[in-house]
Formats: sequence, structure tokens, C-alpha cells
Amino acid sequence: MTRILIINGHPNPDSFNHALAAAYLSGAIKTGAQISQINIAALQFNPNLTYGYTKRMELEPDLLDSLAKIKAADHLVWIHPVWWGGMPAIMKGFIDRLFLPGLTYQYRENSILWDKLLKGKTARIITTMDQPAWYYRFIYGNPSIRQLKKSTLEFCGVKPVKLSTIGIVKTASLKQRQQWLNKVHLLGQQQK
Repeated sequence: MTRILIINGHPNPDSFNHALAAAYLSGAIKTGAQISQINIAALQFNPNLTYGYTKRMELEPDLLDSLAKIKAADHLVWIHPVWWGGMPAIMKGFIDRLFLPGLTYQYRENSILWDKLLKGKTARIITTMDQPAWYYRFIYGNPSIRQLKKSTLEFCGVKPVKLSTIGIVKTASLKQRQQWLNKVHLLGQQQK
């Protein structure tokens, strides 16, 4: 049985991102997969890595629970909007606080190399934007996608990481939004 974790990085519970998460969930339920969810904005934690990497902060219970869910999952589904070329601050804070040495990766002693502690997992990033995906890719270089895919997930061993970009959301008709919801529902059914 596949274990899927849906991680929603949008802070607004009434957002289209939450509808996309629900669509993926409804598709994945049909497969008999074991599904868990993290709604980052609902967690109680300090999103600031106060001391950088010089001193470890105690992980709050919600972060400990999230780490257990990430470690238990086979497939991670990250859903978030692109704001100012990046991810929402609460999502960045979640990653800063949780993706730490000894938890998701580990540098080797006296080496610049590291061990990837999340090997064996796969992921999908579903991101919404208010610009065409081609524009975000070719003009800006996909900064939030590269950060999450390359600098976080693949750095920690998650591979492959697939991508679904959805947009332009702000001008989309109800029909277009429903088509996107159907597409994401199908991804859930395919466990992709």
C-alpha cells in the first residue's frame, strides 16, 4: 500500500490550493492508499530558524508530528502558490525548521558530501500562479520550483520530483478551475 502525504503550503483555508489538495485527496482515496495531510498554516510552530544552524531549536509537537509523517510517506505532494517568485513565508519557515541536518540529510564528517536521509521517496509539486507557466520558467527561471525540487527535496534524496503548474489562476473561469481540479483528481488516482 502506497503511503501518500499531502502538504498544503497556502495559508488561506478558502484558497484554490485547498480545493486542489481536496481534489488530489479524493482521487488518491479511490486507490486504497494510506493518506495523511499537513496543512502548514494550521500548525503551531515558530517559522523562524532563530539561530540559523549554530544552535538547534527544540521542535514543537506539530513539527515532530510532521517529520514523522514525512518519514513514513512514500510519496510527498506539495501544493503551494507562487508569491513574488517564491513560496509563502509559512511554507519556507516550515522547511527551514524541519529540513535539518540529522533529520532529512546529514553531512559526512570532514567532508563536503552528505547522506540523503529521505531516499526512496518520490514527490509531486503542484503550484499555482498568476502568470503563464512558460513566462515563470523562461523569464524568471522557476525560482520557487527549483528551490523546493533541487535545493530541498532532491538534496535530501527525494527523487523523482514531478511538477504540475496551474495558472493563470486569477483570470481563470469556473470551467477552467474545474478542469484543473479534475486533472489533480486524476493525479491522485494515479498516485503521481
